[in-house]
Amino acid sequence: MYHDPRFPVTAGAGGTGAAPAAKGPRRWPALVLLFCFVGLMWVVEAADWVLVEATGNEQVLDGYGVRPLSADGLLGILFQPLLHGDWAHLIGNSIALLVLGSIIAMSGVRPLVTVTLISWLASGIVSWLLGGTGTVHIGASGIVFGYIIYVIVRGFFSRRFLHLLVGVLIGVFYGLDAVAGLSPLQAGVSWQGHLGGAIGGFLTAYGLKRDRAPKQLAPGRFT
Repeated sequence: MYHDPRFPVTAGAGGTGAAPAAKGPRRWPALVLLFCFVGLMWVVEAADWVLVEATGNEQVLDGYGVRPLSADGLLGILFQPLLHGDWAHLIGNSIALLVLGSIIAMSGVRPLVTVTLISWLASGIVSWLLGGTGTVHIGASGIVFGYIIYVIVRGFFSRRFLHLLVGVLIGVFYGLDAVAGLSPLQAGVSWQGHLGGAIGGFLTAYGLKRDRAPKQLAPGRFT
């Protein structure tokens, strides 16, 4: 191709001079990441089941969860969402993560990864700070609560009818369980992890709102 220096080249698709179209959210990569994360939880639980059957020690992997106010227990923040008490616990969290995570994934990789990581860390930190001594906190419920709060809060921040409707439906569907899960009166339930995850979901939604405030969102986009 010959370029006449008298005529400047304008960036555009196919050399037409038109401005390139804005890229939409990367939905498929986000969904792949979500399913890989849930799949990893299942691999870890399968490994835990094998080790428990082989050793008879039920804490062989679950003992690596968050142990509050213990220096060694800080490492559990990294492992908490990957460990579950049994298959029923794992199944319940997997369904919630896939349903809510798929909604968030429609906005692309960045919102999904951000809310997951912040809810993950916040859940672990609050569990470590407020959990009772001598207890071990495991499970991805903190991330589930982060997803719940993120979807609802983003629905209100966006001020779009569809987003508000999604937020309301999620709130109604998971509302009772969410309120119960935050109650300190439920024995055997890490309300501390749920509370931390909910805080992480809110902070993520608020932080992304501030980042996007000067920009115009694409029609129908949920972030």
